[in-house]
Amino acid sequence: MDEKIIASEINKSNNILLVGHILPDGDDVSSLVSMSLGLEKLGKRTLAVIDDDIGEYLLEFPLVKKKIKKLDSEIEQNICNEFDLMIVLDSSSPDRIGRLENYLNFFHVIVIDHHITNTNFGNVNWVDPTVGATAQMVYRLLNFMSVDYDEQLATMNLLGIATDTGFFKYENTGPETFMVAASLIEKGASISYISNKIHGNTPLEHIYLYKDVISNLKLASQGLIAYSLITLDMLSKYNILPKDSPSLVENLRSIRGVEVAMIFQEFEKNLYHVSLRSKEWADVSKIALDFGGGGHPRAAGFSIKAEDILVEIQKIVEHITNFLKS
Repeated sequence: MDEKIIASEINKSNNILLVGHILPDGDDVSSLVSMSLGLEKLGKRTLAVIDDDIGEYLLEFPLVKKKIKKLDSEIEQNICNEFDLMIVLDSSSPDRIGRLENYLNFFHVIVIDHHITNTNFGNVNWVDPTVGATAQMVYRLLNFMSVDYDEQLATMNLLGIATDTGFFKYENTGPETFMVAASLIEKGASISYISNKIHGNTPLEHIYLYKDVISNLKLASQGLIAYSLITLDMLSKYNILPKDSPSLVENLRSIRGVEVAMIFQEFEKNLYHVSLRSKEWADVSKIALDFGGGGHPRAAGFSIKAEDILVEIQKIVEHITNFLKS
């Protein structure tokens, strides 16, 4: 499967629904906005939808707020009549798109994704785990379809590649990643603008929260595992909404000697999202799969419901300890 086949499928439709995943990240919103802008340049009508709130740090990019809609009852009433193709971006399984999973059977569905754990749930699946980001695949597709890039499109497309590769420092950063990034910069993308919005705009409340996360830090398996907990009470203390909570798992991974880092974040009462990161050799996508999640070898996640999260944390830590031993 490659961009030629996907382009052929897209050319059969004029009204296209673009779908992202819950807990949207930079790659997801970048892919949605870039596809929407690119396909509209080709005369297609698009609607980009996510069944979740978008973090405030991503709403700093004006086109994210302008181009992506949150799923609501009005959209649900009309999507089956107004669109003839669904393209799901950066989502490894149907449950990752929230309530939009209920509409998969009403559409011809194209899945474009780079997660190694993708379940190939579309009618047409383009899954390439060798690339650094789904946004990188979006660039290949739009470039193949001869989309005329302007500064806005180039910058939004580069956003996903930059964030999902850790600004080109993760091992999913390959030669093609740099070539695509260079091409987007030639087309007007600004990596400094993206970096300043992502890394140079930290609210003071997030620094205070980080202090509490470090206070809760625990180590296990002779220092190979580092983990901490963010509760709703901790977020409320600093007036931070769950959707705007910073991703502090990278900070834990940076600790010397740590191979696997975890942050348990409470999003709703007794509902937690677990972010996993590894440094060199542990495949955390396999750990996430054991708990119904997925992702990449060095970055993955899953969600759990727990009335006593401390008990569940110990079970998960024991599971990972055994995994590392094996």
